[in-house]
Amino acid sequence: MIKIKGLLVMDVDSTLVQEEVIDLLGEEAGVGQQVAAITERAMRGELDFKQALAERVATLKGLPESIFDKVYARIHFNKNAKELVEELHARGYKVGLVSGGFHETVDRLAAEANIDYVMANHLETVDGVLTGRTYGDIVTKEVKVQKLRDWAIENGLTLAETVAMGDGANDLPMIQSAGIGIAFCAKPIVREQAPYQINEPDLYKVIEILDEVRK
Repeated sequence: MIKIKGLLVMDVDSTLVQEEVIDLLGEEAGVGQQVAAITERAMRGELDFKQALAERVATLKGLPESIFDKVYARIHFNKNAKELVEELHARGYKVGLVSGGFHETVDRLAAEANIDYVMANHLETVDGVLTGRTYGDIVTKEVKVQKLRDWAIENGLTLAETVAMGDGANDLPMIQSAGIGIAFCAKPIVREQAPYQINEPDLYKVIEILDEVRK
């Protein structure tokens, strides 16, 4: 069995990809500005994440499931996303995604980028139509930290051997729990408190930080 040397866990919206997928869904529902305003406040840490998610998901009630295909076509990986995953795999790392977004799009992104682990929220549908509710556990900041720990343990790693990266306030506990915590093109509160920063949208910069720290 190959010894896993490390683990990178990252946020999805505005980290792995350029967009906030909930905002794209809001645009398709005709409530884009309303949803984006709630997202922005949540990312800055001004709103409770669960409350903000419930408010935004409620606006999607009545949309057909086919909306995910339309939205997926509008999502763009950040620069060098796939190259980062490929390089980490070559170095013996596993890569996980923890997202306050939705499995309906995150699973497809993970498959496209060859990512090992996924944790995201589930949107409820009935007869092919969104109900405006989620089901199952909500991916909160606490859940993000827990998945970092769980996946580390699964691979025989300590937290010191992990990397965590994100852009919003709900990523901060995870960033601060990892051996290397990175704010990626992040909100001010995250940049101020994260040990490392990447301030240009190029995910391969993670490798530069890794090489510097692991010297």
